[in-house]
Amino acid sequence: MNFTLSEEQQMLVAMIRDLGEKEKFRELAKKVDETCEFPMHLLPLYANLGLLGMTLSPEYGGGGQPLINAVLAIEELAKFSPMIAAPVFESSVGPIKAVDILGTETQKQKLIPGACSGKYSVSAAMTEPEAGSDLTSLTSNAIENGNYYVLNGRKCFITGGGHASHYLVYTRFNQTKGYKGIGCLIAEKGMEGFSFGKQEKFMGLHGMPSCDLIFEDVRIPKENLILKPGEFNRLMATFHIERCGNAAMCLGIAGSALEEARKYASERTAFGKPICEFQAIQFMIADMAMKLDAARLLVYRAAENAGGDLPSIYEASLAKAYANEMVIEVTNLAMQIFGGYGYSSEFPIERMYRDAKAWGVAGGTIQMLKIGIAGILFGKRFNQRS
Repeated sequence: MNFTLSEEQQMLVAMIRDLGEKEKFRELAKKVDETCEFPMHLLPLYANLGLLGMTLSPEYGGGGQPLINAVLAIEELAKFSPMIAAPVFESSVGPIKAVDILGTETQKQKLIPGACSGKYSVSAAMTEPEAGSDLTSLTSNAIENGNYYVLNGRKCFITGGGHASHYLVYTRFNQTKGYKGIGCLIAEKGMEGFSFGKQEKFMGLHGMPSCDLIFEDVRIPKENLILKPGEFNRLMATFHIERCGNAAMCLGIAGSALEEARKYASERTAFGKPICEFQAIQFMIADMAMKLDAARLLVYRAAENAGGDLPSIYEASLAKAYANEMVIEVTNLAMQIFGGYGYSSEFPIERMYRDAKAWGVAGGTIQMLKIGIAGILFGKRFNQRS
């Protein structure tokens, strides 16, 4: 086993750090949080630097890089803000990667070059008002009609909603019950009958577009079918790539919180000396570092073992579940070290704490991941319905 980054990976991390200083990403992170405006101007910059579509197939304009490189890039950018890391996340480990793996030749030629240039972005439309963790309860439905599918239904809490150009819509086909009736269609922004609800306002991740998707007799060409009914498990398998990206966001936020807390503890004085001289502060800083490094090892293992293919379900689930819990614990300790200043919006810690809470909900809850982990350990599938 080798725990050292390659020279190429070290250069990637150094380039992103330099970019952040040059482009004043810390100031940008604060501005995005205050205005709730997604930093669209970063897309052409990232495209020119090869940070979009890092893991996508090179024959369609992608970078052809291993998953671990995208994880490193997302982690480093998320140290400034998840919003600043979002374009790399979306284009390298998001739903466009499912198109790269599962899509038809026509779909790949149409979408991947656009995702790599920043022209297109692709979101996953899974969650419904009555179907979150239990995706087999989807009520959205597509009816075959000649050369089209007619789609009706409503999706909620869709990351990228209203912003993305294309959506991978998980839906039931022809009212077929159970997971065997679920497949996936590509819906395009602007299709007749496809509209958006109001933009959500969340506790954290300010600037991340999110809204309901409303489908009213939307005619989707059959060439937009990415997976037919009965191939639900194949589609879900690609989701573990995105979960590695989710965990990388946690690493970035926690890494930045640790560094801010370390610097603050070295500068802030109490009782005539820097507070880092007090054992209570030392314990908290050490706990933060231990939890962060443990999470990093789990995330890097899942990504490195995946290479350019799908990560292990077990390893990706462990990495995401632990990283989701870790980032909340680490940002909470950082806020404790900052005291009253940590609760103030003049300092970045309160934003990091708010952003930290989102990742254990997005991409599969911690509890659902742990059920899956237990199932693998016991060698059986636990029925949550009975």
